[in-house]
Amino acid sequence: MKQAGKRLFELVLFLFILSFISFVFMKAAPGDPVRYMLNIDDVSITDEQVEELRNELGFNEPLYVQYWNWLIRFFQFDLGESYMTKQPVLQELINKVPSTLALTFSSMAVMMLIAAPIGTLAALYKNKWIDHLSRIFALIGASVPSFWLGLLFMQLFSVKLGILPAMGKGTFLHLLLPSLTLGIAMAAVYVRLLRSSLLESLGQDFIKSARARGLSQKRIFFFHAFRHSLTPVITIFGVSLGSLLGGTVIIEVLFAYPGVGKLVVEAIVRRDYPVIQGYILFMGLFVVMINLLVDLSYRYLNPEIRLRGGDKG
Repeated sequence: MKQAGKRLFELVLFLFILSFISFVFMKAAPGDPVRYMLNIDDVSITDEQVEELRNELGFNEPLYVQYWNWLIRFFQFDLGESYMTKQPVLQELINKVPSTLALTFSSMAVMMLIAAPIGTLAALYKNKWIDHLSRIFALIGASVPSFWLGLLFMQLFSVKLGILPAMGKGTFLHLLLPSLTLGIAMAAVYVRLLRSSLLESLGQDFIKSARARGLSQKRIFFFHAFRHSLTPVITIFGVSLGSLLGGTVIIEVLFAYPGVGKLVVEAIVRRDYPVIQGYILFMGLFVVMINLLVDLSYRYLNPEIRLRGGDKG
């Protein structure tokens, strides 16, 4: 219970610091959303109209007053309204989140389907041809930018072969190219990581003890070595989740996929501050929750951590 309260306090403190820093830097960024809003239909505007809208939006108030007013609304679960669409920011994010989560988890599935078998075989057959191929795959995958890989997939599967849609959202086929683009880019890193972790696990004393007790090689590998090797893999995955979410922004724009990433890019172009602020907080909360789940998974994957936790309790 004490640990849960500590986690909750850290989460609230993190969100507060993140919201304040992002609010200050956002206001300091160049560009005037008021003039963009008034010029959106290419009509002439007067200084009086600009000042009137600035007063209406509260831009003429001191920065700390603007932040305090936003914070009060935030604690009421009100992230404000988009300057451009006049829709509640929270509702816009909720509408876009399922699409981004679908892309994220499908990319993770592609990554695991590639990294797990290749990384495992590379560890089992160290310095064999499959291991050399995994190194080449990792090198190429880590060197190729994801957006360039996406363009290659679009050119091949959409333009030349015409078998997959290049843009938009509709059916499962619309997810294939974006998921492959992100999944292959991630798999290149995790192939080598899983290989190294498995080789390290196979050299541990508890593996030698298991062999001495006469356990089968399959049981030793899958129930002991493989499970132990997942701890550093999941650790790195939790840390790199921010990079994955950043990658979805690029891919969503590239494939015109209507997710949260595409929404925030359009908001940045339009200086739509409420949408930008809401996106930053949403991503911050999402990353914190994923890292919390990673910490909890240690207790299952690594018995030593579970035993130490039990001793402290």
